[in-house]
Amino acid sequence: MKCKHPGVREAAKLQELVKEHLGATPLQQYGVWVYYPWSHRLVHLLGEAEYALVRTNRNKHKITAAEQALLETKKIGIIGLSVGQSVALTLALERGFQELRLADFDTLDLSNLNRLRAGVHELGLNKAVIAARQIAELDPFLKVTCFTEGITDDNLDVFFTGGGQLDLLIEECDGLEMKIKSREKARALKIPVLMDTSDRGMLDIERFDLEPDRPLLHGLLGDLGAEQLPQLSPAERMQTVLQMAGGDKISDRGKASLPEIGKTISTWPQLGSAVTLGGGAAADTARRILLGQIKQSGRFYVDLARIISDEENL
Repeated sequence: MKCKHPGVREAAKLQELVKEHLGATPLQQYGVWVYYPWSHRLVHLLGEAEYALVRTNRNKHKITAAEQALLETKKIGIIGLSVGQSVALTLALERGFQELRLADFDTLDLSNLNRLRAGVHELGLNKAVIAARQIAELDPFLKVTCFTEGITDDNLDVFFTGGGQLDLLIEECDGLEMKIKSREKARALKIPVLMDTSDRGMLDIERFDLEPDRPLLHGLLGDLGAEQLPQLSPAERMQTVLQMAGGDKISDRGKASLPEIGKTISTWPQLGSAVTLGGGAAADTARRILLGQIKQSGRFYVDLARIISDEENL
């Protein structure tokens, strides 16, 4: 009633409006009941239309009603649910999609808890399932489809087109082969691709929908395709990763960490603050792409170490 009558402030008047709205329907029979089997909780909620109305009320008018309605028709795929989890949850907070397809074969490890929003009781659970449960607890009406085997040659077509073609791909996986293969598929289907790298706030936009002949990853890898990757030596693969990341554009601590992989550290370092920043930046950019407010491709940086520093900024 507060959302439908924003000018009404008096508690007594709001209660009158509630009674009028319910009519003869008992409160316990109004709306829906949602059961969460993993936590054994039964929750009484508004029906979908009223739930969405109230939950997105504070989006207005940074997101207009027409824009909100348009976003709720979109299908987004996310490959990789480490960085991708932050993006997925932020998209869900804004109710920025109709369906979200989440793909990750990996399970939660204790070392993931420096950057993933999860609990120790979820260790060993698939990362896509963890994200899907969190979204369901936020908004049980949003459609989330999990690909717990990750993306493979067998399910690639289903991920991209099953139940309707994706409107946007957000690629956040670690595997070099799938980074290339998913882009080749997106380009063939004219689907835009977004990627956050959680180093210096680096964000890539590839508008294959508007530029169907655009080279993958801004041409940084030349003519290298997925079929050539198995022939690369470990040294050549590392060089390919450096080319993709921009080499000299990597943060100083990121560059210093690279030669330590396999020696003093097990893999590429990522911080919770960087992943959270990337989730917000990617979700904001995804919204504006889907609304037609961003049409260009490119590589962008939200580098907090440069933006907020001891150097004088005017």
